[in-house]
Amino acid sequence: MAEILLKTNNLTVDFKIKKSLFGKPGRLSAVQNANLEIKRGEIYGLVGESGCGKTTLANAILGFVPITSGSFECFGHKIDAKSSAAEWRDVRRHMQTVFQDPYSSLTSRFTVWQIISEPLYIAGERDERVLRERAAALIEKVGLSLQDLDRYVFEFSGGQRQRIAIARALITNAELIICDEPTSALDVSVHSQICNLLLDLREDFELTYLFISHNLSLIKHITDHMSVMYLGEVMESGSTADIFKNPRTPYTEALMSAILEVNPKTQRERIILTGEARSPIDPPSTCRFANRCPKATELCRISPLPSAVEIAPEHFARCHFCAEK
Repeated sequence: MAEILLKTNNLTVDFKIKKSLFGKPGRLSAVQNANLEIKRGEIYGLVGESGCGKTTLANAILGFVPITSGSFECFGHKIDAKSSAAEWRDVRRHMQTVFQDPYSSLTSRFTVWQIISEPLYIAGERDERVLRERAAALIEKVGLSLQDLDRYVFEFSGGQRQRIAIARALITNAELIICDEPTSALDVSVHSQICNLLLDLREDFELTYLFISHNLSLIKHITDHMSVMYLGEVMESGSTADIFKNPRTPYTEALMSAILEVNPKTQRERIILTGEARSPIDPPSTCRFANRCPKATELCRISPLPSAVEIAPEHFARCHFCAEK
């Protein structure tokens, strides 16, 4: 059985907000009791609508936003809201990220070799010769040339910029790469090129990916396991093949029905969600999807959302009726 590289334990991220000028602070529930298990060497997909908490969950793992409660275990450390800066540094040196927008995530004042080597510089390497050599070794790995090292990013296309961002993520020998919508800001013509590059680099560098995306067809094609999030909660998780073949929550079924098929004879019946989505501000303990769920009953509106149930090997779902299918 493969080693579990990253495990989150009821990880929760809340943000305090003011409802009005004189009102009491409210609570925006961005991520609620998230439980993921990512195995070494795999690509783990994280999907859901915009605003469901995918990026916030990734940012909590990276330390970009504070953890409210819960924890995650990674690289021999258990990280929670009380973890020290030294513990965070020990974990963070094993992780890097590729951001969604290569136009805003790269510094325009730096040359390419400076951008790629910056994480290594921050980690303590000050020898410019070493920094440049490491950048040169990676620039060709991502499909660019040595002549590009002294150019500036405004001279590159979006796909080329994302290749630079990928090289930057690799320079510290990180083992876990968090890819936050790495192809969504690019032309459709270069989507497959970047995805194939990531797959090749996984083999060459023995990487593990947490891959965040809205593109379910892409998730189906490249990921081994996945989780489906809705308004901060993980609704379903398991092997990608099992979830696509047998989705067990109404929300997952609705997402799957939106996938366009090449063959018109195999098109699924589209599930149109109606009703107003609940606010993430001070949400109730009941199912957050109940207002839009076509299968919701009074039980869903008054009873707390149940814990995840294993309805098949390594396939978990959170729904009052997921075991009945």
